[in-house]
Amino acid sequence: MTSPTKRIKVLLDTDIGSDIDDAVCLAYLLAQPHCDLLGITTVTGDTVVRARLASVLCKVAGRTIPIFPGAAAPLLAPQMQPHVPQAAALRRWPHERDFPRHEAVRFLRETIRRHPGEIVLLTIGPLTNIGLLFATDPEIPGLLKGLVMMCGFFEHRAWHFGQVAEWNSRLDPHATAIVYRAAVGCHRSIGLDVTMSVSMPAAEVRRRFRHPLLRPVLDFAEVWFRTQHASQIIFHDPLAAVTVFDARTCGFARGRVDVELDSPRLAGYTHWRPDPAGPHEVAVTVNPRRFFDRYFAVFSVATQPKAHR
Repeated sequence: MTSPTKRIKVLLDTDIGSDIDDAVCLAYLLAQPHCDLLGITTVTGDTVVRARLASVLCKVAGRTIPIFPGAAAPLLAPQMQPHVPQAAALRRWPHERDFPRHEAVRFLRETIRRHPGEIVLLTIGPLTNIGLLFATDPEIPGLLKGLVMMCGFFEHRAWHFGQVAEWNSRLDPHATAIVYRAAVGCHRSIGLDVTMSVSMPAAEVRRRFRHPLLRPVLDFAEVWFRTQHASQIIFHDPLAAVTVFDARTCGFARGRVDVELDSPRLAGYTHWRPDPAGPHEVAVTVNPRRFFDRYFAVFSVATQPKAHR
């Protein structure tokens, strides 16, 4: 999937505004010179407010990126993420207010069909939009260049905050199951068991997030630190994004992922079976130093946008 010379077309599906790593990820994509970001869709809870947060970073980058609010509620499961805490920072940054409604899935479908075999779909939130996309147009998975997801537990059965299933897979387990059943040529997952290895203390975040594109992210992060009583950022979603452009940041294994739907307590749990002929690739190792080098390198070469305050 990595292409060192040609720009890679990317569609991003995100629940920006809850965990801070979505904004950290979007800033990277906007700064990455090899990324042709074709559009952003938002998912779960107040998706319009999430779209406004995404538009802050696009404005700071000086980019006009299509942004479409998507599904607000899971397919069948109860809503567990209705709020957007980082919206508290919106008043300090210019942003778009109005977006097309109820068109996210249509936008994804039409864009992928316009560029068959060229688009990497990067998902860093619950999979409701993507489950709807694949269910309503079963040809779409086969038209993707690749699907890269921050989703699941795999090799190391890490329990995170007492949860058995990883958050993105748990928030909409039925959509997660639809997505893992889809036949995508390159179907990659970066799970919590590897992303937990790429973290940064709050003090270092404040020191290193100096590029204009990272200043609104730091503002959002201060809300995150305060409301979550957090002392660090874990770069879950940015790790998934970096692998699109440098797959060697992680080591991958091939196998099969099945999603638990029968047990309410385990809903969304990702059952992983290694199999050299399996349809899925999951990250089983990560090189943290290589990740941070790749992440911050794009901000040293990116065109310095004008910061809006």
